[in-house]
Amino acid sequence: MPTDVFEELRWRGLVALSTDEPALRNALAQGRVTYYCGFDPTAPSLHIGNLMQLLTMRRLQQAGHRPLALVGGATGLIGDPKPSAERTLNSKETVAAWVEVLREQVGRFLDLSGPNAAIVVNNLDWTAPMSAIDFLRDIGKHFRVNRMLAKEAVAARLTSQEGISYTEFSYQLLQALDFLELYRRYGCTLQTGGSDQWGNLTAGVDLVHRVAGTAVHAMATPLVTRADGTKFGKTEAGTVWLDATMTSPYAFYQFWLNSEDAVAGTLLRIFTDRDREEIEALEQAVLERPAVREAQRALAADVTALVHGREASRSVQAASQALFGHGELGELDPVTLADSLAELPRATLHWAGDSPLPATATLLVETGLVPSRSAARRTVAEGGAYLNNARVTDPEHVPDGADLLAGRWLVLRRGRRSLAAVEVLR
Repeated sequence: MPTDVFEELRWRGLVALSTDEPALRNALAQGRVTYYCGFDPTAPSLHIGNLMQLLTMRRLQQAGHRPLALVGGATGLIGDPKPSAERTLNSKETVAAWVEVLREQVGRFLDLSGPNAAIVVNNLDWTAPMSAIDFLRDIGKHFRVNRMLAKEAVAARLTSQEGISYTEFSYQLLQALDFLELYRRYGCTLQTGGSDQWGNLTAGVDLVHRVAGTAVHAMATPLVTRADGTKFGKTEAGTVWLDATMTSPYAFYQFWLNSEDAVAGTLLRIFTDRDREEIEALEQAVLERPAVREAQRALAADVTALVHGREASRSVQAASQALFGHGELGELDPVTLADSLAELPRATLHWAGDSPLPATATLLVETGLVPSRSAARRTVAEGGAYLNNARVTDPEHVPDGADLLAGRWLVLRRGRRSLAAVEVLR
């Protein structure tokens, strides 16, 4: 078993906070540690913030330690307090359905077999049978309200107009109970999570110590931000999900491809398995050849393959290249093609098939690539108009059914990077 997994995690930028670092290092070096991380079913999919935790768990498992992936069927019914507002409570049926989805997703990233096989657990199993009286007597008595009030999200809510409900205020007791229960059932001695969860993590450490008299550990990963300090993992369209029906593999790939130069190395360390030499070479490429975006291409390919599979990664890379004239659009499968065009400006036509389609100049205007037909003619004359990657030489050229990609699409391009799509419905 490697003895330097903690140092590996630190080099990858995955250690922001820990309890008693020398003792944790020693525990990880001396033998197998059982550890856990929790994932609340607050949506029908995990997102890339959860992916960071899953990959941290996987690195520890690959170093010989045993992971417990906790899907919060109980805590998901309550919701961790947000600094901004009270969460909307989902129905028990909805949360139960999302628990099963998350179970499956978690299982993709951890090894469920072998001597240190991951175990997926649900905290509803030990929370539901507990009465309110037992919960207050056995768990609540170990907490001091003044310390609970000091939690950042709680403090923010207390000073807001909305305040905080007793339901959300009690969340950290439930999470602490998880650590105690997993210590009792599995000998779990380490909890991992994001640094925004530090108050909840240490609440569990304290509870195990008070009840069992045992020193256990917590380790938190940092919050990943963009170069301007804003939270990583959001786009204008919203959260980047791991479910392909919520964030398509193409959109997922593009998210990573569009990463800023300043954070490319950080993201490679956290989200890929590339070694130090490879990552440092890619960081150097960013400095010397930023326009090539070599680091971002490696990052996007690796993470897309990890989440959606190697075939999906190859398909979306081919689509990304083809859209900008470096591949055959006609060779893309219909789903990948549609996904790759989803975020482009679009015009929709209803076509019976027995009448001509509009001329290319008209399509350039209707998709918004140019402001007028005169501008369209000028673009064509200057050699800057393309239909399905073929340069257009006549603005009055009329595409026909044979030009429709997957029987449905036309792709227009002005210059090197201005793209639009025409969806033809029959």
